[in-house]
Parts: sequence; structure tokens; C-alpha cells
Amino acid sequence: MNNPIRDVNWRDKSKAVDSLSEYSSSLTVIPLDSGLEAEVARICLDGTSFVIKIWNKASKPNVEGQFKLLKALYNRGLSVSEPMGWGMDKDGNPVLLTSFDGSPIKKVNQPILISLAKILSDVHKFPLDRLDGSILYKYDFINYFYPRIEEHKDIHTLLNQLVERSKIKQDQLIHGDFNLGNILESEGNYTVIDWTNGQLGDPRYDIAWSIVLIRIYVGQRYGAMYHSACLSENQYTVDELELFEAIACLRWILLSRIADLPKGKETFARVRSILKQNIHLNENLL
Repeated sequence: MNNPIRDVNWRDKSKAVDSLSEYSSSLTVIPLDSGLEAEVARICLDGTSFVIKIWNKASKPNVEGQFKLLKALYNRGLSVSEPMGWGMDKDGNPVLLTSFDGSPIKKVNQPILISLAKILSDVHKFPLDRLDGSILYKYDFINYFYPRIEEHKDIHTLLNQLVERSKIKQDQLIHGDFNLGNILESEGNYTVIDWTNGQLGDPRYDIAWSIVLIRIYVGQRYGAMYHSACLSENQYTVDELELFEAIACLRWILLSRIADLPKGKETFARVRSILKQNIHLNENLL
């Protein structure tokens, strides 16, 4: 990633972008772990760091909307990165520049999980009247979160039944992919990143997806701690969350079939345990 700042046609930018452009020969660019959608790097200049994200793979999200949402949330004190600029690179790929806010959480304990449940609850409780309606998007739930679902009839049929039973709502701000990889820590402070999926949605799904990912990638013990913390922060019932955990788990199973999800030696055993314990699911789905 050579001279990443100069390669961008910035559509909206802060003074930080101009400084980085002016002193681009002095920049240090450090590649960071990237996901399935984008290339990510840390940019350092005179002791200050930033993060540049370039969606140069298949996904081409609305980065302008993400930039405006981040700006609104940051200005109102939510735990998000400060947006510095957005634009398009020479190949037409969307680019977002933000502050650098630490490293992803590697180890958890009960206090950390309680803090994360509180942060997610604060997202859901954020007053919508403080946001410009033009940056609050609402999508068809199944079409958005379950790509190519029609190719997987076993999941599709059950998913339709569960979503209908859930009486899903889309009237609050959700993150859409709240997981440990999207939460940075620095000196005890936590920052939620990657708002690509930020939208109007149902907090119960947002919570359930985060619980399922902790159960799968961290373990049932910590998943249970986090589940309890989420219940303490909200008025939802155990039965409500179980239904939405089933809906969320179906998404993981679908994505595991069509994408290269991280999988460790215990991953499938943990997923199978979820399928056995949840009354809405069965082991044949795996």
C-alpha cells in the first residue's frame, strides 16, 4: 500500500488528511489484519496514528453514509473512532480514514464482557432524533444478512419460520456485526469500529449475533457470562434471546458454507453445542 493518502480523491476530509498528504514521504504504513471485504492499514506520522480502510474486494459499501454516521456518533460521545475523511481511490474503491484507537481484544473476563454489553446497549439506546434521517438506512432483514440464502433450503425454510415468530422490529440503531474483532482496546478504553452494517434494526438480533460469536470463538463459559450481562442491561427475556440466537446461529452456518470464516479446532464442536441446546435448532443443520 504505497502513498495511500495521495492515491485517494477525498470527497470529505479533515485537516488531518491535508497534513498526511503534505508529509506523505514521512509516513509509516503498517498493514493490519484485514477481513473478507477490505484492506486495512495503520498510518503513523510524528507519534499520531490513523487507520485507512480500502474496500478493494467484492464489497462496495456506502462509505459516505458510514462516514456521516460515525461523525454523528463520535460528536455525541459514543465509543466510536473519529472519522477523518472518505473518498475513492484511483480504481474506484471506497476509502475511509479514521483515528487509530488500539488493538482488538484478545482475552476477555467478566468485567470486560460486562463493559461490552453496556457499550452495545448504549448503541441501541442512542436517540434517533439526534441523527440525520438520511444516514439511517433500513434494509430487508433476510436479504441483507443472509446472502444466497435461497440456495440453502434447509436454512431458508427454518429462518423464515423463526423470523416470522420473532416479530422482528427495525426501529433502533444497531451495529450489525458487534464482535471482539470490531472492538478495540487502549489503556482500558474501548472503541467500536467497522460500522459498515450500521442501520435501523432490531437490538435483539444485534445482541444475539454478538452472543453467538462469543460462544463460538471464545467458549460457552464466557458466552454465558456475556449473555447474563446483556440480559442485565436490557429488558429482554431469556426466551426472546434464545429465539434470536437461533436466527443468528443460522447466519453463521450459512456464512460458513459460502465464505471462508475463521475456524479453529473447537469451532464446530461449539456450534454443535449451540444447536443441541437451542430449542429452535437441530444438529442436522451443521
